[in-house]
Amino acid sequence: MQFGIIGTGSYLPSTVVSNDTLVERLDVAADWIVDRTGIRERRRALDTEATSDCATAAAREALAAAGITADDLDFIVVGTSTPDHPQPATAVLVQRDIAAHRAAAFDVNAVCTSFIYSLDVARGLLGADSRTRYALVIGADVYSRQLDYTDRRTCVLFGDGAGAVVLGPVPAGHGMLTSRMVSDGRLHDLVRVPAGGSRLACDENARACGDQYFKMRGRDVRTYVEEIFPALLDELLKDGGLEAGDLDLVIPHQANGVLLDQVAADFGLRPDQLHHTYPRYGNTGAASVPVTLDDAVRSGRLRGAGYVVLIGFGGGMTAGASLHRWAADRHEHAGLRDG
Repeated sequence: MQFGIIGTGSYLPSTVVSNDTLVERLDVAADWIVDRTGIRERRRALDTEATSDCATAAAREALAAAGITADDLDFIVVGTSTPDHPQPATAVLVQRDIAAHRAAAFDVNAVCTSFIYSLDVARGLLGADSRTRYALVIGADVYSRQLDYTDRRTCVLFGDGAGAVVLGPVPAGHGMLTSRMVSDGRLHDLVRVPAGGSRLACDENARACGDQYFKMRGRDVRTYVEEIFPALLDELLKDGGLEAGDLDLVIPHQANGVLLDQVAADFGLRPDQLHHTYPRYGNTGAASVPVTLDDAVRSGRLRGAGYVVLIGFGGGMTAGASLHRWAADRHEHAGLRDG
């Protein structure tokens, strides 16, 4: 049986943080942020909102779009590097909140690539057991709790949010066709939050050094993206027997708009083949790919579309991509439920 995305959803907190708001603490102008990132604003979760709250809201939208209930779910996979707690998994909190009592629930942490990894894991689980039909896959992060708002290298990039998809049966020849995941632990220190784990406690000494905050070696991350983006796309196209011009839409991780436009153009993608949300939402971590996918669906960009690529990269370093053949009728899966 072939599995693919049959419903999408997203949640963006109501609080808007503009560049003008951020530069009050930074020694830069608002235009400096736009010129280097393309980002104009981002969302910030309320103090009462945790990652599971954002994920749950997105999940409900995705279930409604797919036309199924929480009781239909076999798996819930949440991709996040900002869980509600060190333990238990954020996914079990989502399971509780949507009353998906049949579903096995767990988290995946590949930093900003967490959703891409989670999607591949969920597809593998569905394909491995003929009794299973549906998986809820969520990317959610609340990075505002980990940012140093005096560090212009990081705080201007990130926003909070969640995106979700439902994987289910689709007609033959459609759905998730192929995927690739890669990691390079030699680069583990390019993106990190040093304190809070078993290696370094988040104690008074760590906080005095700012080790509770998100840190990134931006130039080295840029070099990694410039290398991995074309490599992954090239492999997917070869696997699918396609050329770059055959792709109807590419949904990339919304890390930095200026960087994304550069690597896409260098690969030979046209601007109309890309969909972006970074000007409004910034980099929402693991949420950025599913949030942008849902935005594309709701804005009509995927109506009748054919080949779609989801591609992401993040700390670890990690990267991943998947090739989908999007069905023109998203309700075609309905007849496959009891197949």
